[in-house]
Amino acid sequence: MPPDAARSAKGHYVVLDGLRGVASVMVVVFHLFEAWSGGDPERQIINHGYMAVDFFFLLSGFVIAYAYDDRWRGMSAWAFYKRRLTRLQPMILVGGLLGAALLGFQHSSLFPKLASVTAWQVLGVLALGFLMIPMTPAAEIRGWQEIYPLNGPQWSLFYEYIANILYAVGLRKLSNRAMGVVVAGSGAALIWMLVAGPRGDVIGGWALDAEGVRVGLTRVMFPFFAGVLLMRLGGRIRLRGGFAIASLLLVAALAAPRFGVGDQRWINGLYEAACIIGLFPLIVAIGAGEQRADGPSVRVARFFGELSYPLYITHYPLIYIYTGWVVDGKPDAARGALVGAGVLAAAVTIAYASLKLYDEPVRRWLSTRLFGRARA
Repeated sequence: MPPDAARSAKGHYVVLDGLRGVASVMVVVFHLFEAWSGGDPERQIINHGYMAVDFFFLLSGFVIAYAYDDRWRGMSAWAFYKRRLTRLQPMILVGGLLGAALLGFQHSSLFPKLASVTAWQVLGVLALGFLMIPMTPAAEIRGWQEIYPLNGPQWSLFYEYIANILYAVGLRKLSNRAMGVVVAGSGAALIWMLVAGPRGDVIGGWALDAEGVRVGLTRVMFPFFAGVLLMRLGGRIRLRGGFAIASLLLVAALAAPRFGVGDQRWINGLYEAACIIGLFPLIVAIGAGEQRADGPSVRVARFFGELSYPLYITHYPLIYIYTGWVVDGKPDAARGALVGAGVLAAAVTIAYASLKLYDEPVRRWLSTRLFGRARA
């Protein structure tokens, strides 16, 4: 690593990856607390943890533009797709297999359809998940209307792929001014959904119906292409202790309480719009401006960065079990906290083992076969 850079290679910012890891941990904690909220976002303790997905989209736009904007002269769209599939698809298989393996432990009053599901249905859902083919509400097996019922968070990868395809087939060719128009228009649509919509939040995107698709596309379009534009405009802020500052800002934003209830839900919508449109780009700019090549904070960022995607894409089968146990078993808070800590530890262990024993070796093998070189 060069002494003046906090990234190990083209397209890989250590501190930005670390921030993705911080957001992934917050997602797991959010889902653990969600088991106690009774489906009411106003009772959720880590209230805005779902906005980590919007932060992921912004990060993805930034790093993809940095990695690929200047490489298209010698690269086809299919070559780009192969690189993205190599990066993302191996762990999608693990998440699906883990969801299928743990399905027998997830029976609960929350998931009424599981009582009658057959092995053939599970195999069919698993195959569709491997191929990233979403399921309609009538066809899914859990009863939560998830497009990937074995591993709910996979829905965000569906929209990640859509944004990647839009970038590759033409939006990457836009000038900064034209990209600014796309970002402004998608930002206006996001604000309208948050402020004028009935809920005042960005929750949703995992159902294959008109509302779910509208929310999913609205959630991905602004942050992803805002990330692209931010990179092109040189969005970097150099601060001493940038990783720590950016992490604290991110955790505070995701952990903030609900703002406004009932007829005042638009207040919460304004807060989320301010985070996604203003604060999250600021956090990414601070992370991109971190210049240290080594040191404790960079080593921590590297660990969180390596863990981020495996943790996000494998933790939810455990959450299904934990949520069903909380709802049906009604444990006291102390017992619930103890078991929840165990779930978090298990999720981190599974993610790290998957990374080292499967994901990195498989990606090296695929990169060697597809591109003639090994890239972890």
